Amino acid sequence: MSKPIASLSLDLDNQWSYMKNHGVDGWENHPSYLEIIVPHILSLLEELKLKITFFIVGQDAVYEHNKPFIRMLAESGHNIANHSFKHETFLHLYSKEELIEEINQSHEIITSVSGKEPKGFRGPGFSWNETLLEILADKGYTFDASTFPTSIGPLARMYYFRTANLTMEERKERKELFGKFSDAFRLLRPYFWNLKNDRQLLEMPVTTMPLFRTPMHMTYLMYLSSISKNLMLLYLTCAVYLCKLTRTRPSFLLHPLDLIGGDKVKGLDTFPGMNISSEEKEIIFKKVMSVLQKHFTLVTMEEHASTVLNNAKLKYITP
Repeated sequence: MSKPIASLSLDLDNQWSYMKNHGVDGWENHPSYLEIIVPHILSLLEELKLKITFFIVGQDAVYEHNKPFIRMLAESGHNIANHSFKHETFLHLYSKEELIEEINQSHEIITSVSGKEPKGFRGPGFSWNETLLEILADKGYTFDASTFPTSIGPLARMYYFRTANLTMEERKERKELFGKFSDAFRLLRPYFWNLKNDRQLLEMPVTTMPLFRTPMHMTYLMYLSSISKNLMLLYLTCAVYLCKLTRTRPSFLLHPLDLIGGDKVKGLDTFPGMNISSEEKEIIFKKVMSVLQKHFTLVTMEEHASTVLNNAKLKYITP
């Protein structure tokens, strides 16, 4: 009997974007760790025989020193998607004109550098609004992946504000970062956004634990493993069981710092799990992937979206 599919994606947030979001001086120079993380990730994925979706930040594709590593992702057969141009976690505050420029600028540079045209989008910090969805639909995108149906968003925001060096204006811009408690009631399975003028756009939510709606992405699992690896495995096992029980096909999210620690990248100590060595993170990652592969066939988000569109009768939701 064939296993249900699940998709893997990685938001390729670069070093400067973490610095920018936490108010660390020097981010304007756009320091990069792509030369460290990209070969490392590709090696791991090749070893595990996995293809995933990489959400690329357009600003990174501008710099010559980053271009070879972005091309490496595409040339290795991975799916390329759009993660905005400036990686600002308050896209919902942008005007329509600003959103159009943000999407178009990122789309064009990512396509030019990678050789692959993005068909999926995820807003930084899960930020989105109806206008953004309409722009994506107009541009012919297959799916959006900006929703995160969890109950702990405000708690994550509290931790973020406590550890970040932000001005009052920056805190105001980010006051809805990671969402609201009510986001836990959003649909967990894929659905169509019902947009103006009879348009639709497929939404592929980042999967959280069914029923409880707590995160099950790699960053959260890495945080749990810093407390207890057995606790992390128990939590993951419960999440997988509930996904299978509710017939939820996971969209599993990764970040670069899930795979490298403070021994390889300096100055990002506020990110969860940076006290775990890169070697240990690799072991934990492989264990998590082995659990997921036992129960699911792991594919890119583009393949996941295609399967959903071909086989499922989806709900229509008005933004």
